[in-house]
Amino acid sequence: MPDLYEVVMGRKSVRTYDGRNLTPEDLQSIKDYAAGITNPWDIKVDWVFMDAEEYGLSSPVLAGEKMYVTGLVDKVPYADVAFGYAFEQLVLYAWSLGIGTVWIGGTMKRDHFERSAGLTAGRRMPCVSPLGYPAAKKSVKEVMMRKGVKADVRKPLSEIFFDGDMSTPLEESGSIAKVMELVRWAPSAVNKQPWRIIRKDGRYHFYEKHDKGYISDAVGDMQKIDIGIALYHFVRGLEEEGMAPAVSTEDPAIDVPKDMEYIATVSI
Repeated sequence: MPDLYEVVMGRKSVRTYDGRNLTPEDLQSIKDYAAGITNPWDIKVDWVFMDAEEYGLSSPVLAGEKMYVTGLVDKVPYADVAFGYAFEQLVLYAWSLGIGTVWIGGTMKRDHFERSAGLTAGRRMPCVSPLGYPAAKKSVKEVMMRKGVKADVRKPLSEIFFDGDMSTPLEESGSIAKVMELVRWAPSAVNKQPWRIIRKDGRYHFYEKHDKGYISDAVGDMQKIDIGIALYHFVRGLEEEGMAPAVSTEDPAIDVPKDMEYIATVSI
């Protein structure tokens, strides 16, 4: 993959495609990459690629898509975080090939997609994404959707990263500050950015700031998926800077608001 920062900062969600099928080379490259994707919990994600026309798949927020990809996971602890961590790897790799994606969790006929993907009892299909070449011009619907969720705006770092507790914004410089920007620009459902990170004792503790309406049996916890995305940006960014991060799940018992839930810790 090209430079991580270039890919993350350049990527946009794509909802308008040019109607071309992926070339056999690009499709095979994505499938090969997907087969090697891992996550810190070793939770298996089974990738499913579906031809939109063959399965009659569509979404009212999309135009011109020819292919979809999804992942199936068992209903086990950390499955939603692991899914986000894994799926974001595929999304970024696709963008590095010039292939657009957009995370879709609800704006689709879920039952139809789940049947097409071969979902079985005890498993989830949290999200899907189209895979395709972006159209030269966005549809009016896409422009309005991006404007509605303020897709090109992010919270300041002072509202995301904290030092010791939730009362003190974290100030970093150099490599860590660069990686913090990668987390800041991670995508999330309706751009809620539910991650909060507290540095304490040299470790970075990731929390989910809960909003109502993001948990269902079909999807799991959508905001935990978002945390998985942000966590991947942080871990991969540290690796890009020559560090060797490790992910653990031992709660540091920091005093946080009731609407926040501990998820994971990154040690460097």
